[in-house]
Amino acid sequence: MEDPAPNRTSTVVENVEALGSADPARNKQPSEQVQSASSSETQDNELAYSNAPKLSLIRLFWYFFYHFGLFAWGGPVAQIALIKEKIVVKERWITLARFQRVFAVYQILPGPEAAELCMFFGCLSAGRIGGIVAGLGFILPGFILMLVASYLYTLAGFENKYFNASFRALQPIVAAMIFKATHKIADHSVVKHGTKKVDPFLVIAAICTAINSTLRLNIFISLGLYGVIYMFIARRLWIPAATLFILQYVGYAIYVVFRGVPSPVSLALGVAKTPSLINLFVLGLVAGALSFGGAYTAIPFVQVEAVLKGGWLPQQVFIDCIAIGNVLPAPLVIFATFVGFQGGKVDGGLGGAFAGAVIITLGMFFPCFLFTIAGHSLLEKLVHNKFLASFFDGLCGAVIGVIAVISFQILRASIQGTERDAQTKPVELAIAKAAQSGTAAVLFTIALAILYKFTNKWATITLVVSGAVAGQFLFIEESSGH
Repeated sequence: MEDPAPNRTSTVVENVEALGSADPARNKQPSEQVQSASSSETQDNELAYSNAPKLSLIRLFWYFFYHFGLFAWGGPVAQIALIKEKIVVKERWITLARFQRVFAVYQILPGPEAAELCMFFGCLSAGRIGGIVAGLGFILPGFILMLVASYLYTLAGFENKYFNASFRALQPIVAAMIFKATHKIADHSVVKHGTKKVDPFLVIAAICTAINSTLRLNIFISLGLYGVIYMFIARRLWIPAATLFILQYVGYAIYVVFRGVPSPVSLALGVAKTPSLINLFVLGLVAGALSFGGAYTAIPFVQVEAVLKGGWLPQQVFIDCIAIGNVLPAPLVIFATFVGFQGGKVDGGLGGAFAGAVIITLGMFFPCFLFTIAGHSLLEKLVHNKFLASFFDGLCGAVIGVIAVISFQILRASIQGTERDAQTKPVELAIAKAAQSGTAAVLFTIALAILYKFTNKWATITLVVSGAVAGQFLFIEESSGH
C-alpha cells in the first residue's frame, strides 16, 4: 500500500489544475478532488489510529501468555485469526485497515507472523520493551512444551517398539502436511501483488530453483540470484535478467567440468558441522532469517545442515520433530528447539541438550524480534521500496522450489523407512518392513485428502493424534524387530 497523498484540499486542486492539460485523465472537478482528499484524510486517520491500553510489563506478559500463548493451536492461520478477533475486532486497539497493513509487512519479512503481531501490539502498549515481553509471552508456552517433549522423546528411547510404531505412522502424515503447506505458500508467493494473478516469471523461478536443488547448487546462490533476476524483470530489463539466468548454468557447467558434480552437502553452508552451542545458535539465526512465509521455508535449510552436512541428526528424527511441532500451541519454527536438544545431547550430554535447545531457539527468533522491535515504520519504508519489494518477491517465489524438493525427499524417507530397516536380520523381517511402505503410502494419501477436505484448526491436531494411535495397530510388528 502506498503512502496516502497530502491531505490539503487546496494543494490537491492546484496540482490537478497544473497537470490537467498534460494528463486529461486527471482533469477532474474541484468538488471531486475535495472528496478524494477527504477520503485520503480518512484513510490516514485509520492507519494512524491507536487505542492500545498502557499495561505494565507483568500484565502485558500475562495478557499475551494467557490469551494467545496457551491457545495457539492449529497453526499460523488460526493463531493470526485469534489475535485479530481479540485485539482488533473486540478490543479495538487499532483499526482493521491498520491491522491489514501491519500484517502485509510481516508476511514479507522472515519470522512467524503471529509472534511478530504480538510484538507489534506489545510495542504499542509499552514501547520496545513491551514488544519483547509480548513476544516472550506468546512463545514461552510452546517452547516449554517442546522442551518437555524433546526430553520425553529421549527418555522413551529410539528402540522402544511402541514409541517407534507411532512415529512411523506420523512420518507420512508429516510429509502430507508439508505438501499441503507447499501448495498454500505457493498460492501467495507466485502471485503478482498488483494484479493478483499468477506471475509466470515467479513460477519459473520456483521451478528453476527446484532444478538447481536437484543439481546440488547451494540454496543461497539460487535464492539471491532469482531475487536479483526478478528485480530486473520487474523493471523490464530483459537483457541483464537473461544474462544472469544463462550465467548460472554456464558457471555450473564449468564447475562440473573441473570439479565434478557437487555432493549433496554442497547445498549447505556448513554452519553446523558439529552441534556445538555456537554452531547451533548460528544455525537457528540463519534459519530464522530465511523463514519467509513461515517455518516451512526454514525446514529445508535446517535439514541440509543438520541431517546431510552435519550428520548428527537422523532423517527420521528430524521428521518426528516436525510432527511434534504441528501438535503444540506454538509457531511451527519451534521445531528448532527439538533440533537443538538432540544436537546438544550429542555434543554435551543432557545438560548440553537443554542448553542447545535454548540457544538454537534464541537464534531462530532473533531475526523476527530484531525486525519488529527495530520499528515498524522503518520496516514499511524498506519493504515498500520498489527495489527491495521486487527482490523479496523473487526470493519468495524461489523458496517454493526449495520447499518442493525437500517435501519430496521427506516423503520418500517417510515411506521407504530407514537404511537400518533394509539391513535387518533375518531377511524375512527386512522384507516385512519393506512391505510396510505400502501402508505408509496409503497413510500419506489419506492424510493429504483430509488436509484438503478439512481446513479448520483442529484438523491437523486430530490427524496427528489419530496417526499416533493408528501406528500401534499398523506398525507395531515392524517396530518389534528393532
